[in-house]
Amino acid sequence: MLRLAAEKPIHVGPALSVIDILAVLYTSVLRRRSREPHWPDRDRLLLSKGHGAYGLYAVLAEAGVLDADLAALPGHPADGIPGVEAATGALGHGLSLGCGMALGARLGGSPGRVVVVTGDGELDEGTNWEAAQFAAHHRLDNLVAVVDRNGLQQEGRTEHVLALEPLADKWRAFGWRVAHADGHDPAALHHTLSALLAAPGPGVLLARTVKGRGVSFIEDDARWHSGRLTPEQLDRALGELAAGAGTARGAEQEAPLPGRGPGEAPAGRDVRA
Repeated sequence: MLRLAAEKPIHVGPALSVIDILAVLYTSVLRRRSREPHWPDRDRLLLSKGHGAYGLYAVLAEAGVLDADLAALPGHPADGIPGVEAATGALGHGLSLGCGMALGARLGGSPGRVVVVTGDGELDEGTNWEAAQFAAHHRLDNLVAVVDRNGLQQEGRTEHVLALEPLADKWRAFGWRVAHADGHDPAALHHTLSALLAAPGPGVLLARTVKGRGVSFIEDDARWHSGRLTPEQLDRALGELAAGAGTARGAEQEAPLPGRGPGEAPAGRDVRA
């Protein structure tokens, strides 16, 4: 993915923020069949924060779902791309789509579950809260939302643009179960997501992440919402990923991250490169 960012400007910061979450979902949480992408009873993943698309494409390619030149794919998930359940990128609509899919699965007798990954700045959109109310009213046990809580949006810090906190209390007020995890800890993500999907009622994971995770000069910098790497920056970024040298400064930490939970997920190859 970083090599692609050296070829053309892409949303590199948002993709690095969410890629660990997507990798865990596809490698160890979602029930799917790589050779049968339209299996009716599959779990469905919606990337509502569509600007993280190249992170999704990289994970889909690594998981054997997508065989395509990433450079030829659009900057937001689009219909017709293997592994993409719905076109997204007009922020705020993924959770509504997920509600419809979850309710449809239940009415059709399917065991399929739905996971919607949203950005935190995206929660400024009122449609998210209409969907949250709908999901709780219909007791959608097969629906989980994941908030990529990196504390940044295109205009700046989320708490400066339009404060979200106390975010957990807001979800609870709408009738959702709330969990917290380090969004870059595969074991914690695997454990927490699996527990949410097994519990009754809709649930949300507030995943603490770092925009641009793994590359020190991109981390926690809103200017890298989108950008193109120079050859020198690419070499430095690949070297830092290989060494695990990202600073992980993090977003504004309104609450401390919980400790790691049990469970494990396959480490696999680093798809960020």
